[in-house]
Amino acid sequence: MEIIELQGHRKENSGKVEATKIRRNGQVPAVMYKSGGGESLQFTLEATAVRPLIFTSKFRLVEIKLNGTTHKCIVKDTQFHPVSEEVLHVDFLELVPGVKFKASVPLRFTGTAPGVKEGGKFIPKMRTVSILTTPEKAVDEVHADITSMQLGDTIRVRDITVLDGVEVTNPVAVPIASIEVPRALKAK
Repeated sequence: MEIIELQGHRKENSGKVEATKIRRNGQVPAVMYKSGGGESLQFTLEATAVRPLIFTSKFRLVEIKLNGTTHKCIVKDTQFHPVSEEVLHVDFLELVPGVKFKASVPLRFTGTAPGVKEGGKFIPKMRTVSILTTPEKAVDEVHADITSMQLGDTIRVRDITVLDGVEVTNPVAVPIASIEVPRALKAK
């Protein structure tokens, strides 16, 4: 799993005026919550350092260095400017060993479906799934095997292969992909 390291700077004041000053200086206001409750920490990050973490489809862990302490986190929420799409604020969730957390991770499809080789069209219906896991068992993506899919078949959330200690929290009957039969084959 890929880990991004960021240097945080303690934020003394809060409020709209202070947040505007922070953004003008090329930084982004951020807050870190502890999983399982506890006191939150407010700090700032360099705007350029946050970009590779936010503008990607990958799920990554973050190590934030703040006042000589390293905090292992995930991004929980990001607020963007409605017009410029500039990052306005980032919420992090600090991971506590042994405490479960929820996250949204990319869904990857593995293998080649025989239905596609016969002329069908593979249609993915989901790109991400929600998981519940502990920091020790965290994964950066989950996989669904499509090697048994024929024309007209659909695979569902229950068909996703996950490692021990990782639970997919989406409803099990929701379709994640299907192979559509083209009109040319339907007419035969």
